[in-house]
Amino acid sequence: MVKRDVLQALSLSALLLTWPALAEQADPESLYQTHCASCHGTDRLGGMGPALLPGNLSRLKQDEAIAVIREGRPATQMMGFDDVLTPAESDAVATWIYTPPDAPPTWTMADIKQSHEVLHPFGSLPDEPTFDADPLNLFLVVETGDHHVSLLDGDSFERIDRFESRYALHGGPKYTPDGRYVFFGSRDGWISKYDIYNQKMVAEVRAGINMRNIAVSGDGRYVMAANYLPHSLVLFAAQDLAPMKVYPAVNENGDSSRVSAVYAAPPRGSFIAALKDIKEVWEIPWPKPTSAVVSTGHMKDPIEARPDRSQRHATPNFDVRRIPVEDYLDDFFFGPDYRYLVGAARGGQGARVIDLDSSEKIADLPLEGMPHLGAGVTWMLDGRRVMAIPHLNKGLVSVFDMQNWSLVKNIETQGPGFFMRSHENSPYAWVDVFFGPNSDKVHVIDKQTLEIVKTLQPAPGKTAAHVEFDRYGEKLLLSIWDRDGAVIVYDAKTLEELQRIPMDKPSGKYNVWNKTRYEEGTSH
Repeated sequence: MVKRDVLQALSLSALLLTWPALAEQADPESLYQTHCASCHGTDRLGGMGPALLPGNLSRLKQDEAIAVIREGRPATQMMGFDDVLTPAESDAVATWIYTPPDAPPTWTMADIKQSHEVLHPFGSLPDEPTFDADPLNLFLVVETGDHHVSLLDGDSFERIDRFESRYALHGGPKYTPDGRYVFFGSRDGWISKYDIYNQKMVAEVRAGINMRNIAVSGDGRYVMAANYLPHSLVLFAAQDLAPMKVYPAVNENGDSSRVSAVYAAPPRGSFIAALKDIKEVWEIPWPKPTSAVVSTGHMKDPIEARPDRSQRHATPNFDVRRIPVEDYLDDFFFGPDYRYLVGAARGGQGARVIDLDSSEKIADLPLEGMPHLGAGVTWMLDGRRVMAIPHLNKGLVSVFDMQNWSLVKNIETQGPGFFMRSHENSPYAWVDVFFGPNSDKVHVIDKQTLEIVKTLQPAPGKTAAHVEFDRYGEKLLLSIWDRDGAVIVYDAKTLEELQRIPMDKPSGKYNVWNKTRYEEGTSH
């Protein structure tokens, strides 16, 4: 009996000694199919849970993914597997999901149509808001910590609703012109349409596998999605997100490209697409509405359709107008009339100014750093419109004259910034210091003197980022980008803090008025 116990103990010791080697030999794909596929899909394309492909996981570091596998994610259906998988097995699964599949996955029009779901048909919900707040002064706040969105009254800053979103919203929500509906795009390709008046999700569709952003046409009738994977743009009817057309991102030589982003250009009546791997810019006009007034079905404050400078290009077939450029342009900034496009050149080598009417390059912008053009803002300075942009790799804000594209000033900051915001009624522009050791600071710049007049540090040690003003430019919101974070309300004139609203890693905040009226101090 003693001898048997000794042998068992020796056998157990040997097993423990060899366990790491056995675990290394465990097939991570088999482990994935057993424990993960039911939620994330047998092909890693997602299901109840998000897609688990390298491009879709770019926001999540691998060690953070290991922690999620072991411990789960609070306030979600992601359970922890610490009592099911060994540490070595969890590591193996994490390594495997960060490895590209042998063959690139596909997502066809048939897949898009199959994913389409209408939860509340258009016209089936009441046309009046369920709340008393000003519907044009609402804020949507994306809380990335637990993947929720908060709907705030822009006057009282009370929550009207808080609802669950798809995983990793990306590119900012986009409103219909009347402000009633908002569209969200997720990194793994889902577009969700939410009725603000009734606080209901009304339709969803999956446009791709790795999606960059979405845009809504200026007349509120169409939605377009830009995909990294597959290489495509996809057009939808805004009313119910029914898919209409897929545009493979291919040039005339057959070269394929990821689509960096798509933008709506209302004065032109078109979508503008940035292609990452082809030296082209695409313009896709949408058909002109028959009425002179834009309508999405329920407009309390209709917007008149603006003149369409490129009406000669508009066709009912949404034909692509290809604009050749001399460099790969990843990130775009537009002037207020959308005639001039400023595109960031590959690798941070300056920027190019393209006249969209003539398709000609008219200027090169001398830039010392890598600009984040999507965060640029404009204002009037000494009778001339200027644009200001932060840099992703230098502590600079560059200010350019938009008449002759000359450099007005480089404003030195305490580190590289990501977001910059202002408002027509505010004397200040705000820029964060998103990268580096000073990410807990925010600079306030006087728009006339081009000097930093105040540097705020609202939560030492925690990243402060992304300002959004209310519709009047009187108050603004700033995020403390932390799981134990908050949205801080400031007086836009005195720069005094007024209120803190606890939130779970709030990132972007989006005011209905600013986004639908294309306020000069916010990104579009």
